[in-house]
Amino acid sequence: MDPVIIVGAGPVGLTLALALARQEVPCVVLDEGPGKDEPRPARTVVLREDTAALVSRLTGAPLTEAGARWAGWRSVRRKQVMREIAFDDAEASPLHIAQHVLTEALRAAAAGEPLVEVAVDSRLDGLEQESSGVTAHTRGPRGTWWRGSYLVGCDGPRSTVRKLQDIRFPGRTAVERHAVAALRTDLPWQDEALLHRMPPWRTSGPFAGEITARPLPDDVWRLDWLLPPGKDLVTPELLLARIRETLVGWTGEATPWYELLDTGVHTVHHRLARRWRVGRVFLAGDAAHLLGALGTHGLDEGLRDADNLAWKLAVAWHHGPHEALLDSYQAERRAVVAARLRAADQALPLLRGGGGLRAYVPGSARNHDALLADGHLGQGPLGAPGTYAGSPLAPRRPEGEVPVATPPGAQVVDVRVTAEDGSFVRLRDRFGRGALLAVLIAPGTGVWERRHWMSAGIMPRLAAAVAALPHPAELLVAESYPGAAAHTVLLVRPDGHLVTALNGARPDDLYAAAQATLGGPAAQAGAETGADASAGSR
Repeated sequence: MDPVIIVGAGPVGLTLALALARQEVPCVVLDEGPGKDEPRPARTVVLREDTAALVSRLTGAPLTEAGARWAGWRSVRRKQVMREIAFDDAEASPLHIAQHVLTEALRAAAAGEPLVEVAVDSRLDGLEQESSGVTAHTRGPRGTWWRGSYLVGCDGPRSTVRKLQDIRFPGRTAVERHAVAALRTDLPWQDEALLHRMPPWRTSGPFAGEITARPLPDDVWRLDWLLPPGKDLVTPELLLARIRETLVGWTGEATPWYELLDTGVHTVHHRLARRWRVGRVFLAGDAAHLLGALGTHGLDEGLRDADNLAWKLAVAWHHGPHEALLDSYQAERRAVVAARLRAADQALPLLRGGGGLRAYVPGSARNHDALLADGHLGQGPLGAPGTYAGSPLAPRRPEGEVPVATPPGAQVVDVRVTAEDGSFVRLRDRFGRGALLAVLIAPGTGVWERRHWMSAGIMPRLAAAVAALPHPAELLVAESYPGAAAHTVLLVRPDGHLVTALNGARPDDLYAAAQATLGGPAAQAGAETGADASAGSR
């Protein structure tokens, strides 16, 4: 079968390419640039625990040396500390990294992957599709026709793929603007991110009284100053004055030392494409959605798009058409991003208009600083990873389903498991291999050799049930899982989201849940309904 064509060689496109290659699907990445990004220290991204782990898994190297893990978070209003959070688990803290550094790590991994071809200086200008595949034309030094099985547009806010497919991209323009500076300096706190609202040294000028400081490696910091609505020009003189004023206020020094590395103005837009799939063509990342107000970061959702789509394309590529499964990409991911956009749109008037939350959310004890912390730290409706509880792939709830700490549709907790070869691995390391995961919770198995318990208890029956599933599956064993009793069996999707938790080895329930996860009979009706509803919203 022809390779998958990916348009765009940014973090989302390269992540998708590596995720497909991990599942033995070849792909061609059309890169309109020369294959190397310009270093821009002021253009950075914050990755949450799940997306940082995804990139590390695909590149084969941890990102901690290339980025900075936050030791803590604090928010200050005028001179009063409103909230302090310490991150005891470094792996769970946000990872702050320059985008060009992230992209270079992904490019290096793609260069060493035989199933990934990156075609530089290849700008898409034509696209045709029929029932058997997709044909794309690029112009430039390597202008040619490319043949693919599917095509995914990861080509950013001005997506050519989206325009060629005549997909509308409604939303709001310039919901927030920030003046940004990357500089090397010494601040009173180390490795902690800071949100400072209404600092006491506020002066006149086009600044709205909110400053964010985020650490990067080598004593580099990214500072963001919220700008008021409008198009006031931020001149270099004004920005330099604000840098000096801010550093004096934070350090107490009359002439604080700093080295300015990069500056810019970051404008946040909120947009959501009407459709994310047209036949064999898909959208992902900024081509499908734009968000980022109130401290949230759109790249997180773009990487989750790639993770969600990769295993579904791999199933279709290896096993033939799975229309309901492919339709579920839009149903799942668009709903999650739409919910985050709604949460931001509801919070913006409260946080930027000066109103109190208590007047609008009865019974809520959270203040503005807590709500902003949600966005910056990836928590709550503003920032937490979405779940796929309403997915068309969700199976009908079997009688043997039992509750665990993870609700169906959410990503499972990363625990230590015993693999089929007897080795101890992290559950998250088994994600993205194309196989379903069946995880038996069996206390005490960690202290016994695998051969002693593989033929004991429910294991033989469970192993037979897993082997009979309609899709390749891996049987893993964990000593414990949050909220799970002994002999609970978790069925997990290739992207790490929980399908169901069953009370013991229940072959019929396990088979039905796996079949639904692939878009089978139990999921087909819901998927078709969702596809019909979205077909009229181009």
